[in-house]
Amino acid sequence: MKIRLPLPAFITRHVLFALLIGGIAGIGFILFLIEFDHYTSSEEFCTTCHSMEIVADPYRQSKHYKPDSGVRASCGDCHVSEGVISATWDHFIGGKDVINQVKGALVGPDYDDPVINALHLPEAAFAARQWFKKRDSATCKKCHVKEAIYGTRPGTRQIHLEDAKDKSCIECHYNLVHRKVPHEKTFKRTAWNEMIEVEFGLEKGTAKKLMAENK
Repeated sequence: MKIRLPLPAFITRHVLFALLIGGIAGIGFILFLIEFDHYTSSEEFCTTCHSMEIVADPYRQSKHYKPDSGVRASCGDCHVSEGVISATWDHFIGGKDVINQVKGALVGPDYDDPVINALHLPEAAFAARQWFKKRDSATCKKCHVKEAIYGTRPGTRQIHLEDAKDKSCIECHYNLVHRKVPHEKTFKRTAWNEMIEVEFGLEKGTAKKLMAENK
């Protein structure tokens, strides 16, 4: 004897079939997003652009790449939010960097040029620090637990639990991974330009001219 479940009249075999296919497609899409986010968060993917390879050089000399613990933080560990939806959104917003990279080959700043890259680095650093602060350094906290930080110097634990109680990690800890850039409040464009000119052996005033030509 067949048992028929009491289903609404509009639930036909075609509707059930569509729901089944839709469910399978939805699961497949989520799995695709997970793999997509995983791959596009990797160092291998991020450094496919030469401009990012320039940025990655200091990272490979940092404690995040060569940690005492052996736990290496990749690009996505720091710069991509947790959760498949949030991570996908970060990648979508990050698409503007790809667009700027392509534009740079035609018009605008050529970020593949080490000089241009270095001149524009401060603005990129300030934007990244704001991104971390806005999210209360959430990606930092995936690995670092404030209550578990003891450190090797006296008072380290007390500083983190008391003095830095209401602060976000990025407010104190920056210039740890990439090329050092002064705090936005103390940054001086003229001094930065002069430093880049000396570093690359450029004539005085060249940096200002290049900035004007590569807005």
